[in-house]
Amino acid sequence: MSDLASRIAGAPISWGVCEVPGWGWQYDPETVLAQMRDVGIAATEFGPDGFLPEDPAEKAKALADLGLRAVGGFVPVVLHDPSHDPAPEVARALEGFVAAGASTLVLAAATGQDGYDGRPVLDSAGWATLLANLDSLAGLAAKQGVVATLHPHVGTMIENAEDVDRVLEGSTIGLTLDTGHLLIGGVDPVALALKHTDRIKHTHLKDVDASWAAKVQSGEVSYTDAVREGMYRPLGGGDIDLTTIVSTLEKSGYDGWYVLEQDTMLQSRPSDEGPLSDVRASIAHLRRIAEAV
Repeated sequence: MSDLASRIAGAPISWGVCEVPGWGWQYDPETVLAQMRDVGIAATEFGPDGFLPEDPAEKAKALADLGLRAVGGFVPVVLHDPSHDPAPEVARALEGFVAAGASTLVLAAATGQDGYDGRPVLDSAGWATLLANLDSLAGLAAKQGVVATLHPHVGTMIENAEDVDRVLEGSTIGLTLDTGHLLIGGVDPVALALKHTDRIKHTHLKDVDASWAAKVQSGEVSYTDAVREGMYRPLGGGDIDLTTIVSTLEKSGYDGWYVLEQDTMLQSRPSDEGPLSDVRASIAHLRRIAEAV
């Protein structure tokens, strides 16, 4: 077995904790972090603003008290607006990253709107601004010892294959390979992993019911409704070839985290163990992959 098993991390979204207003019922940080620890997850992303303490030292302590390492986190920022400088808000986020010993900044090219069910169309000036900001923010993070990555994400300015290609060609920033958002956005995550292995600096592992993904792509259902209906599945329960992706990364020398992310939307407090059963199933599947790598 490779050391992959020691690089399995978690994310609060697997417990239904999300930055989108009105997303659903959400667990408290103490429960989420304790359950991560109890199932053997070594580290976690921070989750949305307000989930962990804002003060960098307190944020670090909240994780350390439960024996969890800090991976970093998802930071959605507007990157395409020439009148908006994203550097100050990213710099503030990096303070918490550095204090907690986190390694990875996961940037998303936010639309400036709430939610992920629509996005504006960029003109050439918007694209030039976005690409320049990506490299500038990557440099800002590097000065703090943090690796910045760009997360292609449904409902952001970087969503589909054309968007991803423009980022790869027009910037030097590394990618977060989010297997689920790529598939839903119309990008083959296996092909991307094979062709651009060297650009992948962080990994979010999701599994997806491809029939629901197709409905989102066609506009038949919204992204939010598809998540509510269970588009995301525990690892091994969907249609993504995770074995090939993980094997490709490991053979290339990838030494980053594999963050388990099954986007979950809870309508009310679960009466049973809730999302924890899916988290356990995902961990078991990834460990089986690790044994074969």
